[in-house]
Amino acid sequence: MASSLTAEDARYAELFDVVKEATSHGGDVFGDLTPGMNALRDQHPVMKGSLRELLNLPPAPHTMYENERPHYTVLNYALCNRALRENLLFSSEVYEESPGVRQLGKVILKMVGDEHQRYRKMVQPMFIRPRAINWWRKNWIKNSVAALLDRLQTMEKSDLNLDLCARLPVSIVTQGMGLEGDDALTFRVHLQKSMMARTLPIEEVMKASAEVQRMLKEVITARRARPEDDVVSALLACELELEDGGKRPLDDDEIFAYCRLIILAGGGTTWRQLGITLYQLLTNYRFWEDCRDDRSLIEPAIEEGARFMPTDPVFQRLVKETVELDGVTIPAGSRLDMCLGAANRDPAVWENPDVYDIHRPRGQQSHLGFGMGPHRCLGLEVSKQEMIVAIEGLMDRFPNMVLDPDAPQPQLLGGLEQRGMSAIPVILK
Repeated sequence: MASSLTAEDARYAELFDVVKEATSHGGDVFGDLTPGMNALRDQHPVMKGSLRELLNLPPAPHTMYENERPHYTVLNYALCNRALRENLLFSSEVYEESPGVRQLGKVILKMVGDEHQRYRKMVQPMFIRPRAINWWRKNWIKNSVAALLDRLQTMEKSDLNLDLCARLPVSIVTQGMGLEGDDALTFRVHLQKSMMARTLPIEEVMKASAEVQRMLKEVITARRARPEDDVVSALLACELELEDGGKRPLDDDEIFAYCRLIILAGGGTTWRQLGITLYQLLTNYRFWEDCRDDRSLIEPAIEEGARFMPTDPVFQRLVKETVELDGVTIPAGSRLDMCLGAANRDPAVWENPDVYDIHRPRGQQSHLGFGMGPHRCLGLEVSKQEMIVAIEGLMDRFPNMVLDPDAPQPQLLGGLEQRGMSAIPVILK
């Protein structure tokens, strides 16, 4: 895997560019939306209209959902936290109305209640903290980080966005799935194209979907014949608890769905959030020095990055019953935008919320950057281990690394979702 991980492959620049990512899915690109989101929250925590409408952004070139619904937005911590936790009232079934998400198959992203609990409970043990440290980190993360750092040591300058942040997560998650060599990038290319029905000819979308199916089928068939120490083998060994108390193994379509979701989410979110964290540490250089001298501060730095600038600042839910939130009646059948970007800057929860500060008291309420409630990010512990090992490695090899003052100023860019740094240009020293 190391050759693919460190290869000079133009697909990294195509797949891991926040502007290209947003536009390839039919979206548009914005700079920092935080001031506007904060202003809306301070005006009122619940508003009629989508977040896009409330921010006075131009209509989306392509809509994520097939049908129109009444739209509302919640913006403070208390209401976003509630909407995330009460998943039967504020339902993840909203994603059933998204052709792109439907293309993933039977994924837990759009499940609720008992069904969601049974499907998530089955795979959760693969992603808990001990497994993140003793399985993911040991088997795949440490060696991949070392290979990337070896490559960086041949350079004087680097764009860490492409040379580290983009390469690491997609390598880890595809290795974990049993995909090898060049398959990591090839699979991600096809997976992304399979979800681009809004912007690509249907023939190209179907061809990409067939390639995704073929590649996963090959791995599943191989693991049925000879199990290995990887995620697909673990999925094949899982048994789903049934409503009648019985159990059954997952069928191929269910395994396909898990693999698609894990690779899509695991290869994208960590890339962007690692970049955001590194940029904040290097911009607030005293925090880079603090973490370098006390490695126990790296995880709080990552958590603060996800609070300060979550890569996905808005998520949607479907309101199942008419409900009143802070004096505003939201009818059943409405679509609800949860603006986590504004909620994570709520001054009712955090002191100086618009400041990145890795020394915030640990006892303060948890941020919403990784979600909350039943749909809290399944892979967050694996993601954090990737980021911790990467940042530790950079500090070991390049303790005095700084942002390159001669490079163009990095920007936070993206659509309303999937936001990240345009680049992280550094001088390696």
